[in-house]
Amino acid sequence: MSKLYLVPTPIGNLEDMTFRAIRILKEVDLILAEDTRNSGKLLKHFEIATPMQSHHMHNEHKTVEYIIRRLQSGETIALISDAGTPAISDPGFLLTRACVENKIEVECLPGATAFVPALVNSGLPNDKFIFEGFLPDKKGRQTRYLALAEETRTMILYVSPHKLVKTLAEFVQYFGADRPVSVSRELSKLHEETVRGTAEEVLQHFEAKPPKGEIVVIVGGKITEKETKKDKNEAI
Repeated sequence: MSKLYLVPTPIGNLEDMTFRAIRILKEVDLILAEDTRNSGKLLKHFEIATPMQSHHMHNEHKTVEYIIRRLQSGETIALISDAGTPAISDPGFLLTRACVENKIEVECLPGATAFVPALVNSGLPNDKFIFEGFLPDKKGRQTRYLALAEETRTMILYVSPHKLVKTLAEFVQYFGADRPVSVSRELSKLHEETVRGTAEEVLQHFEAKPPKGEIVVIVGGKITEKETKKDKNEAI
């Protein structure tokens, strides 16, 4: 029976690959991979011989129709990204939507995703949060910051290492120097690191020690006047 599987892959440590994910990748007719060279190493490690096809942000608009036809013919297909869960700041949404529209079954396996451990590691409130992913590079960036400055929920952002210092400086500018921030780097890997503090403190840390690797940034939400009064009353 035709089905699309969304299969999470490790964000660093290969031991985070689940038994179920390995089984599904061995059983499907085709694996769609963001980068076949990168995913080829993963498949070789787990002795998975299923054929692969490239499916990434530059070709997904063109390949969705072809993939839907294959699924409609009765094939089972798995989608993986380079790391983590497909469709979270990676290809996957367009194909999933097309499957839903064509009444093709979609199943997403639980597994690795970078922002969950970063959020839990941060020590910041996680009962309510928003996922922003990557902020706009230029157009719309300031507008987004002005909106986020009023956000009261904890915010999750993905930031490339060469833009981290600039982004932290923008936090100081738009959110204030005292806004709590947590930066998790190289999660699940050998040199995993989480740096916590105010926006100013974390900025100074990474100005002195330029970051490398995959980065997730957690930012505390704006404290409302009501919450400030509540904290004062509880302290009395």
